[in-house]
Amino acid sequence: MAGRTGRSAGVYAALGLLWWATIRLAWTGMSCGDWPCLFPATATLVLITAGVLAGAAWALGHVGVANGRRVAVKAAWMLAVLRLAGEALPSWSASWPQAISAVAAFAVAGGAAGLATTPGLAARWRRLTGFGVLALVPLALMAIWLRAPL
Repeated sequence: MAGRTGRSAGVYAALGLLWWATIRLAWTGMSCGDWPCLFPATATLVLITAGVLAGAAWALGHVGVANGRRVAVKAAWMLAVLRLAGEALPSWSASWPQAISAVAAFAVAGGAAGLATTPGLAARWRRLTGFGVLALVPLALMAIWLRAPL
């Protein structure tokens, strides 16, 4: 159980760093800071994200994670939830905190997905993992609401 979860988290941490670096390169290459650039920049972000997530199943298979596609699908879902919850965090202008948060979000999503898809694990633990990740969204919304000026 721990091996699958650890390998999944490690692969996803590396994918998070790759994703962050690729996004930074794409934004630098576009070098646009105006509204006419919003659509191509967003489309590039979506394509890079889809490519990284699609490559996750292949990467998991190469490090010996059984049923890598299932883990990859769960991790993509959990990563979307973590991204929504991450909106409660402050935005940073420096790039290192952004990189660390991307690596951490990917690693947590990969580890949680590895745990949630572990064969032989009691169903209640798999459900608890999924609900634990989902519980981050209302907590993040509450944090945003509490931080907002009245």
